[in-house]
Amino acid sequence: MTNLEEFHQKRRFIIRLGKALHKFGTPAYRLEAHLQSVSQFLELYASFIVTPTSLTFILSDEEENQEYNHLVRVNPGDLDLGALARTDELVDELSSGQRTLVEAIDRLDEIVNKPNPYGKVLTFFAFGASSGAFAMLMHTSWNDVFWSTILGLVACLFIFWAERSRRVTEMLEPIAALTCALLASLITNYDPSINAPLVILSAVIAFIPGLALTLGLSELAARNLISGTARVMDALMVLFKLYFGAVLGMAIGHKLWGVADYVEPLTLPAWTSWASVTVLSISLVILFKARKKDAPWGIISGYVAFAASLWGANYLGVALGAFVGAFALGIYSNIFSRIMNLPSSLVKLLGLVVLVPGSKVYMGLNIAVSGQMILANTSDINSQWFLIFMSLVAGLIFANVAIPPRKAL
Repeated sequence: MTNLEEFHQKRRFIIRLGKALHKFGTPAYRLEAHLQSVSQFLELYASFIVTPTSLTFILSDEEENQEYNHLVRVNPGDLDLGALARTDELVDELSSGQRTLVEAIDRLDEIVNKPNPYGKVLTFFAFGASSGAFAMLMHTSWNDVFWSTILGLVACLFIFWAERSRRVTEMLEPIAALTCALLASLITNYDPSINAPLVILSAVIAFIPGLALTLGLSELAARNLISGTARVMDALMVLFKLYFGAVLGMAIGHKLWGVADYVEPLTLPAWTSWASVTVLSISLVILFKARKKDAPWGIISGYVAFAASLWGANYLGVALGAFVGAFALGIYSNIFSRIMNLPSSLVKLLGLVVLVPGSKVYMGLNIAVSGQMILANTSDINSQWFLIFMSLVAGLIFANVAIPPRKAL
């Protein structure tokens, strides 16, 4: 192979690697750092600009006086932790000489095209279980948990529909929220003990962009301003679409079925919090497509984050308790990375979902627009949610200083 052909192979691999990792939901600052590391190993001079909707590659080989620029528009990626782990292992195999560049490119194509390892049936039930687990985490009632699970399954049907229809994809969030709101309004006539606004929120909780907001703020903290701003604004627009769909659905439902008198139900016991974290963590393993051998570590991360945040809240309050939870999660995920030689994000993102206050932003938006509280103890939520977000970002940064991650991803 001539030097020119070798340069062409290297650039093909770098570009496909960048596209694949972006598709798997890697944050911009981590993706740029990882691509830079791989380029140095391949002895290429490289520069990258990554945003949620575009990728720019500038690659050169000074010895051969070759330079190549590649710009491509992409869709925002979805988390696929299993594919992320396999891609990281592929890079390790390439760097250790176990694979050639040609073999690595073929293997990368296999990873990208690999179907969902859990299938649609498990994904369907995991979606409903995550909705029920969130309602359980809010300490409402068993009625709310049951109906949240059912409506979560309904919302998942729209995701499957969107995979086949571009028109549904463009209106996925508001139409799912509107349908769930209509059904919740109807259900109140038969079960007046449910908290309809909370049931709607729980049903669409997988759409709530709390993790995207946290990642966007992390990118801003890393001075990746373009990507961070774009990610935050995209997350806010998703939130607004969800809220509009829910409000419109409730309004139509009240006109069609009337407004039922609310009956105060019995609240859930305290032990259900741990049950909800268990169910939520298992559901996230399926929804984020984590590998089965990484799943136990991911489930434990949910316990670590939740327990540490509860302990911190007892001494520092709820908002700063999130800092303790994020710090403990960051330490745990970096230790996992060092022991298993895998990216820390494989378990960090699973645990982070337990902490992110995306639902609190939704509740705060509801208070600001309607003046009504979804839960009785959310009167000061507007002053909390932003501090919680910043506490999460700060906790992860402090953890990386205490125990640096082994890998860029």
